[in-house]
Amino acid sequence: MGMVQEFREFAIKGNVIDLAVGVIIGGAFGKIVDSVVGDLIMPVVGLVFGKLDFSNLFVALGHVPEGTAMTLDALKKAGVPVFAYGSFITVAVNFFILAFIIFMMVKQINRLKRNAEAAPAAPVAPPPTPEDIVLLREIRDSLKR
Repeated sequence: MGMVQEFREFAIKGNVIDLAVGVIIGGAFGKIVDSVVGDLIMPVVGLVFGKLDFSNLFVALGHVPEGTAMTLDALKKAGVPVFAYGSFITVAVNFFILAFIIFMMVKQINRLKRNAEAAPAAPVAPPPTPEDIVLLREIRDSLKR
């Protein structure tokens, strides 16, 4: 079997397609979580902690040229090495929120599966016994007599 044929069989397997769809949806979901954290949660957290903006928390590790604003973007553009721990805090909060959301989704899916399994199925009548089996039983019973 050629390598192209082998790759084709691999690529069209259900698991590979499911994985690709999951990665694409995960990327889009990551952007949504970034927006929720950056635009909704972090401003509230910053307000609670005294109008603190985590994205601008940093320590300049090198010489800051004169005339350069002391903002993270300006220092990065000037080529000054910075220890941007505020960005790390934001990413860590993103991760915990994403992990919590996924946990809640999996928990609900598992709950729905358990409910579906626990629901009593309607009693199913056994299928009728085939005619040849009935005849064989009659023959057996008549031989016993």
